[in-house]
Amino acid sequence: MQTQMPGSLPDYQIDPYRLAEDDFKDMFGDIRLELINNTTQEELQPISTYYLDGQGKAVRPILTILMARAINYHKGRNVLSHSQRQVAMISEMIHTSSLLHDDVIDQSDIRRGKPSVNAVWSQKKVAMAGDYILSVACLMISRLQNDDVSIAISQIVTDLVQGEFMQLGSKETENERFAHYLTKTYRKTASLIANCCKAVAILAEVDDRMIEMAFQYGRNVGLAFQLVDDLLDFVASSEALGKPTAADLKLGLATAPVLFACEQYPELNAMIMRRFQEHGDVKKAFELVHKSNGLEQTRFLAKKHCAEANKIVQSFAKSPYQKALIIMADLVINRMK
Repeated sequence: MQTQMPGSLPDYQIDPYRLAEDDFKDMFGDIRLELINNTTQEELQPISTYYLDGQGKAVRPILTILMARAINYHKGRNVLSHSQRQVAMISEMIHTSSLLHDDVIDQSDIRRGKPSVNAVWSQKKVAMAGDYILSVACLMISRLQNDDVSIAISQIVTDLVQGEFMQLGSKETENERFAHYLTKTYRKTASLIANCCKAVAILAEVDDRMIEMAFQYGRNVGLAFQLVDDLLDFVASSEALGKPTAADLKLGLATAPVLFACEQYPELNAMIMRRFQEHGDVKKAFELVHKSNGLEQTRFLAKKHCAEANKIVQSFAKSPYQKALIIMADLVINRMK
């Protein structure tokens, strides 16, 4: 997608990543500097910066920047504040911290097409490095000196831990299962995007209604992002994903495609209850999901959340940033990794 000019604003073909390029430039380097400068423990530096190599999708900081810019424009300002850029950095740091913890919990071997951090260093060191990234993010939050922003971003960490606990448990009745899955998905994935969008809106000093709209956009895009992620675990190749496919089933997790497939194939319920631990469960569940409408239903639900997100930003002032937020929601639906 190229930015085309001239033309009426709604007709521009916007590339969200190019639009955010100047604000995003050097962000990974700036995060690495924060992590390196806050410790004298030399081994902590390579572990904590391992995934901050610029190879990730950077969806969270890009969305945070675009939301900040769209709301600033709506308010008549065409500049990104230092504090808003800091929130974008913090979003990637909290995400990276959660990746390190996930790798320890899941005993991962590969992520983003390279050995996982857990395969390179000891579990204890990786877990502590995840804590360290989070603690430096907390230092950065405190420097913003805004109580409402501190509360919003602290909520992300509360949600992440609760979401992880929900994922470790989950032996609910059939009727409760999908609600449990969506709550877990919000806490583990969507809360980060929603609350970072909320934080930059607070920093823009807009009214409560606009702050809530920013939050709801992030919530819907975050839910859609995870639904697509769960879908890709069944349809993408491990090369495209940069991690093994059917990973969730192997971890004993029933995601949206499986839960939808249960409606057509009730035998999946027993497998869910035993967390796909019997020989042949993973293979059989994988096949049943592909035979069912589970994948289509998951994509439909993701599209529904993206449509809701786009409806929200339609009420923002027309700008390239507002359109980029709409395009980002579409990219979430159409991504292949």
